[in-house]
Amino acid sequence: MPSLIDIRRRIRSVKNTQQITKAMKMVSAAKLRRAQDRVVSARPYGAMLRKMLGNVAAAVAADEQAGSNALLAQRPEQRVLLVLVTSDKGLAGAFNTNLIKAAQRFVTEHASASIRMVLIGRKGRDFFRKRGATVVSEHLHMAQKLVFADVAAIAGKAMEMYRNDEIDAVYLIYNEFKSVVAQTLTTARVLPMELPEQAAPVDYIFEQPPVEILAALLPRYVETEFYRALAESTAAEHAARMTAMEAATSNAGDMIEKLTLYMNRVRQASITKEIIEVVSGAAAAE
Repeated sequence: MPSLIDIRRRIRSVKNTQQITKAMKMVSAAKLRRAQDRVVSARPYGAMLRKMLGNVAAAVAADEQAGSNALLAQRPEQRVLLVLVTSDKGLAGAFNTNLIKAAQRFVTEHASASIRMVLIGRKGRDFFRKRGATVVSEHLHMAQKLVFADVAAIAGKAMEMYRNDEIDAVYLIYNEFKSVVAQTLTTARVLPMELPEQAAPVDYIFEQPPVEILAALLPRYVETEFYRALAESTAAEHAARMTAMEAATSNAGDMIEKLTLYMNRVRQASITKEIIEVVSGAAAAE
């Protein structure tokens, strides 16, 4: 049976851990608010850009020059660039595990293709670096201060590789933020882009040729998709960490309660034993 000193030391250790998890939950809650505002602000822009892109594509559907855009080139997916967005820190439940499993599943499903990877986040980088994956680039600490120019540089490198016929497709794997308790694992193909075959005609007045406008919108759309993926992933990460730390804090409270009850029982048994010894000694002295 452990001594009272050992039990008290264990209770004190669990209380210290509980304070840490509670503080991490509060920090994640504060960061989640800012990240959620960023996601909410980015979604309407992305939706409107996709709508405008579809309208412009419908306007130039009959133009043969539209199909000559390098970002619209359709090729067999023999060389694929996979962009995996994970977090730099752990303690977020199954957030990173699900992403890494999805990436492994993607590689298995595309076993006949040559997979190159762009790893955003330390967890994904550490996992695939140890397994000898073909890594094009690594990007850490982007979620701490998400800047559009930094994300656009990554998207620009992917588009350059696609234009130069170095890769045949670009896929994104990330967690899409739904709510504090729900994130959706998403695998999206960014390149090659597919223009809608049928779209409601919009009576636009073009100052420039529609083909030139389409060529200008396509890179912006790819950059926006990359930025939205990182914004969604950042919000989902903070939500997952807040949920995990809340569960850890609750579990620590339950453990403290059980250890306190056990300590009281041990102390009561010790007191009872001492009383019995005193009574026995008094009876023997008589």
